[in-house]
This record gives sequence, C-alpha cells and structure tokens, in this order.
Amino acid sequence: MGKTGVLIVDDSAVARQALTEILSQDGGLHVQAAVADPLFAMQRMRSHWPDVIVLDIEMPRMDGLTFLRRLMAQRPTPVVVCSSLTGHGAAMTVQALAAGAVSVVAKPRAALRGNLHESAAELVQAVRAAALVNVRNLAAVGSPPVPSPAATEPGAGGRRDGAARVIALGASTGGTQALEAVLKALPAAVPGMVVVQHMPEKFTAAFAERLDALCRLEVREARDGDAVLPGRVLIAPGGRHMSLRRGGSGYGVEVRRGPSVHHHCPSVDVLFRSVAGAAGPGALGIIMTGMGADGALGLLELRRAGARTVAQDEASSVVFGMNREAIRAGAVERVLPLAAIAPEIVRYAEASPAGSR
Repeated sequence: MGKTGVLIVDDSAVARQALTEILSQDGGLHVQAAVADPLFAMQRMRSHWPDVIVLDIEMPRMDGLTFLRRLMAQRPTPVVVCSSLTGHGAAMTVQALAAGAVSVVAKPRAALRGNLHESAAELVQAVRAAALVNVRNLAAVGSPPVPSPAATEPGAGGRRDGAARVIALGASTGGTQALEAVLKALPAAVPGMVVVQHMPEKFTAAFAERLDALCRLEVREARDGDAVLPGRVLIAPGGRHMSLRRGGSGYGVEVRRGPSVHHHCPSVDVLFRSVAGAAGPGALGIIMTGMGADGALGLLELRRAGARTVAQDEASSVVFGMNREAIRAGAVERVLPLAAIAPEIVRYAEASPAGSR
C-alpha cells in the first residue's frame, strides 16, 4: 500500500512549513502540497487529488468552511481541520465538523513562532485516522436519518423512571455528525445522558452550544458537580475526564484533569467504567464511530454490570474502529445502524425496569 497523500491548506506560511515538517516525518504520509488558500487548493486538486486534506478555517480569499461544503457536495474527501482556539474559530470549526470534516486538531498559538511540535502526535494520529474513513458516509452523516414516529413523540421517554437511569455514549472520528443525528431525533423526555466525544479543549463548549440549539434536549458542556437529569445531555469537556457519581436517588458528574487513556482525554473508557460502578443495570451504554479502541473494555464492564450495550454498525460508521473493538471484546448486546440508535434509546426509556432487557 502506498503512502497517504496529504494536501495542507493554510494561509500562514509558518504554519504550512511546520505542518509539512511534522507530517513528512511519518513514513506513511506524503505531503503532496501546502498551499495558501482554497483557490490554490482547487487548482492543485485538478491534477493531484489528495487522500486527506488538512484545512485551516479562517482564510482571506475563501474561508475553509465554504471550501469544505463545496468539497463534500462535489467529491467527499477526508478533511482534518486545524483551527485556532478563538471563539470565532471554534464556532466555525464546529460548523465544519457538521458539514463533514472528520476531526479537529487545535492549532497552538505557538504555531505563529513555527512550533507545532507540541501537538505533532495528535496531528499525525488524526491524519492517519482520516485516511481510514468510509468516504461514502462522510456526506451521509451530515444529513441526519429520518427518525421513526416513536422517536419524535414529545411524550416518549422515561419521566416515570428517568432519574434512576442514565445513558452513556462514546464516539470519536465521525462522531460529531453521528451524535447530532441521534440527539436531533430524540424527544425531550429521555433519561439523562453523559457523552464523551474526542475533541480538543475549547471546542467542546461550541459543540455543545450547537447541539443545544438544534435539539429538544438540553445540551451543555459538563461542569464538575453537574446533575444528570432527564432531558439533559452533558458533554465531557476537552482536556478533562468525566466520571459518573451516584448521589441519593440520582447521578452527578465529576470532571477532572488526568493522564490520557488510549491517548485521549476525555476518555470513553473512563466514563464507561464509572457508569458501570455507579449505575450498573440502570445504564445504557452506546459506542459509536471512531478510530482506536477507547471504550471497548469500559463497555464490557458495563455489560458485565448488567447494563444494556449497543454499538453502531460498520455500514453506517465513518470509521469502524472503537465499535469494532467493543464487538470483538464481547461487550455489545446489539449492533445497530445509526438510524436505529435514537429509537433504541426511546425503547429503553419507555421500558419498565423489569422489562428493560
């Protein structure tokens, strides 16, 4: 198998040089070109189409979001967004993820001094993962599946028993679009949800704000001590692990910095293991599209603790990695396409405790 061809699109000459140097050090990657904006990129792509594009968002002649949307409409191609941590940059990056970008890597301010090496491993890992995506699903996940009538009934859900239950969901590459599709198809009255989506620090707040505006559910970036309540979705903040804690008749979350697990912070395994201990048979664990193995063993602990467990299937995944490892480990009770996950959550919410299995 040949090397993965990469096209870098960034208006900063310093950033282009640093990104090229980092990616060129990986034996499996080949930087085909590094250009200053999308117009130059389109010229280059007429003769050499890349396997992966590393894309800046804020550029003068054409912004990266406009370019990405055109790309996904004409010829879907894996895109890794390399974005600034400014509020505007984070908001545009979240829109890019919704439009089909597979992942985001934060561009440190140190990039202005030609030093991107502090995030070199993260960048290389993101490009490698992007090279493995199912390109056919890139555009598809940007348009959420049509939910079943049961999933959109405003009365559906577990108000009667919701406070005693919790839904834990983990995802990585391709997960931002998949999670949006699931949450938009859910009614407001479902048990509280705790979510780990692999994403750099500072971007999760903008991601949660976008989902909150699109969904019937309350969606927010988790804060230490937040209660897990019916109709509320807590997104683990980038750079911090989130764990579930039992308190009286309900649950809350603990949000703490800590070492990376499976190269990730937050980690799906950290969340799932805490849910297994705190909620056990009162939980539903869901693992979705993503590169690597984070969450597989945690989901196994959930199943052994009596929880229901679900994995997104290969056909609907952008990357069949985390969910594949969970299936191989024997952690998964049901394997479902993306369009069936929201209805499964509704069935879980409506079932009596004795019949929830």
